[in-house]
Amino acid sequence: MNLELNKLIDKHADSLFLKVKEIREHLHMNPELSYNEFRTMEFVSDILTEHNIQHEKGVGKTGIIAIVRNESHSKEDSCIGLRADLDALPIHEENDVPYKSTVEGVMHACGHDVHTAILLGAAIVIQSLKEHLPSPVKFIFQPGEEKNPGGATLMIADGVLENPKVREMIALHVFPDMNTGNVGFKEGLYMASCDEIHLTINGRGGHGATPHQCIDPIVIGSSIVIELQQIVSRRCDPKIPCVLTFGHFEALGATNIIPSEAKLKGTFRTMNEPWRKEALELIDSQIRAIAQLHGATVDLEISKGYPYLENDPELTQRMRQKAIAVLGEDHVQELQIRLTSEDFSFYGQHVPVCFFRLGVRNEARGIIYGVHHPRFDIDENALLTGVKLMCHAAF
Repeated sequence: MNLELNKLIDKHADSLFLKVKEIREHLHMNPELSYNEFRTMEFVSDILTEHNIQHEKGVGKTGIIAIVRNESHSKEDSCIGLRADLDALPIHEENDVPYKSTVEGVMHACGHDVHTAILLGAAIVIQSLKEHLPSPVKFIFQPGEEKNPGGATLMIADGVLENPKVREMIALHVFPDMNTGNVGFKEGLYMASCDEIHLTINGRGGHGATPHQCIDPIVIGSSIVIELQQIVSRRCDPKIPCVLTFGHFEALGATNIIPSEAKLKGTFRTMNEPWRKEALELIDSQIRAIAQLHGATVDLEISKGYPYLENDPELTQRMRQKAIAVLGEDHVQELQIRLTSEDFSFYGQHVPVCFFRLGVRNEARGIIYGVHHPRFDIDENALLTGVKLMCHAAF
């Protein structure tokens, strides 16, 4: 990219900082849960309309596709896709800030308000410089990243990768472990697949003093949690990243009451599709066998979620070099694999993708909390870093 265009991008991005900050704060104050982002969709649409950016609402129910092209581009030209997510989480915010969530029990605790504000800022800058674009740019504002089946699947089903055809996609995500002004990249395997396990153990309740007359779902559930750990420790190749965690165990008895049922919810994550298939079959069969051994029945649902995310090496290296040019080599870090998951991985099954991290931490200001925490927040200067990199991705 020529030096003059670099300066133009930076100048336009700098001038938009306060607007992007206001957009992020409005979104933060008005969060909406997955697949219900109706007001968010209208807000994004209004800003795109204000800047004469062509777009379509209602894609994947509450998503938006916007497109910027210049007179030299035909409708058949392939494009670059830039993506942000719209949904918030069912978390009560504990921050005492002017832009605190106004929706009880709902909060942008994963930074999707940041992602959307950055992509809107990038769209405005790119629209103002569209005569310099080598190819069209598609801006994808996606619902439902936080909840199965993943809003990416809905957007793909509605044709987000076509008309014009997307040849590669790029997205960023806030990273509270990294200081503001820094970004991180990882070529190849980066994030895990994610499947959910929901089960209800149907036993026979009774008095805690007569357990021989009962079928205790708490004991059975405990056995299931412990025994299934051997699938990871003894059946999985140690070279394959893998984790199985149960985070919900509900059995409403009392000190002297054995309940009739227990409910468990867990997650299984890995980075190998053959092992993923085998492990889910093992989990299913062992849960049923343990329940049967104790005389109980089980209602079991395994909800298959997102695939693992693999960054395209060539595209990721290109983005890394752009980041070095914009921020300096000292501000571009190498990421390690993570067993968190992202539905951006669905796009990676169709086109080359690059999913990178944006530092938002500022310890001096107490901005230290991780995503999904009720006190998660960002250093707003990260917004400018994000806008500039998403703009450079388009050129």
